[in-house]
Amino acid sequence: MKTFRFFLLVCVAFMAGSSPAFAQVKWNKVKVLVYTKNGKGFIHDNLAASVECIRGLSRTHGFALDVSDDPAVFTDANLAGYDMLMFTSTNNDVFDNSAQRLAFRRYIESGGGFVGLHSVMGTERNWTWFKNMLGGTFAWHAVNQLFRIRNIRPDHPSMQGMPAVWEKKDECYFSKEMYPGIEVLMAHEVRSLDRTKQAELIDKHTGPYNELYPAVWYHRYDGGHVWITALGHDIFNYTDPLFVNHVFRGMEHIATLVKKRDPRKAYATDRDAPLQ
Repeated sequence: MKTFRFFLLVCVAFMAGSSPAFAQVKWNKVKVLVYTKNGKGFIHDNLAASVECIRGLSRTHGFALDVSDDPAVFTDANLAGYDMLMFTSTNNDVFDNSAQRLAFRRYIESGGGFVGLHSVMGTERNWTWFKNMLGGTFAWHAVNQLFRIRNIRPDHPSMQGMPAVWEKKDECYFSKEMYPGIEVLMAHEVRSLDRTKQAELIDKHTGPYNELYPAVWYHRYDGGHVWITALGHDIFNYTDPLFVNHVFRGMEHIATLVKKRDPRKAYATDRDAPLQ
């Protein structure tokens, strides 16, 4: 019996060590660029809080971090130094020109990682490739309120520590032009929204979905790895341990997938080049 128990423990340890859910990230080898620029239009007041949240994660886990709102950082040479790009509540046009957009695209094509928070869904609304990379583009949100988000992929590595049902105050984002390749991890529970004044708009934007609508997802896109959460409107999120864990697990998942990037795989010579 003791021999069997020992064998069982060894098997469990091996499975844990070999599973992507338990993949170890050498954070001291990871460098992250957090980008916060907003174009003309609404600008969230959570920007400073989101940056400080990620600075705190940097101090805790030891990854290198740069923060910028200058689109001049988007060159092939500069992006080569980063393992992950994070856009925190960016909105509307955040690049100055096509050359910067092309550099961003080539970074993704070379195997780069991307994490987007909240209103990232409203970024670069006139650039089809970018909207597909995000997984869709912002259409509308219900009034900020307490509602439920369901964890529909509890087995996914980035869902570690996340509840089966997350009741939180936030904006329920709805999207349009959704990319069919996304892997949905958490979903807005539409029936938990207050329908008192917005029933018609909720029904309109739910579209082909029924009771659950995508809120958090991952996908592999054009050579890169992308993790998006539409949650995180209020400032308090960025000091809430559960939401901070949510962001960190997304970063961790991307970090496990992004190996040494290969610039030879970046094929686009134009920001709108057809996908290969």
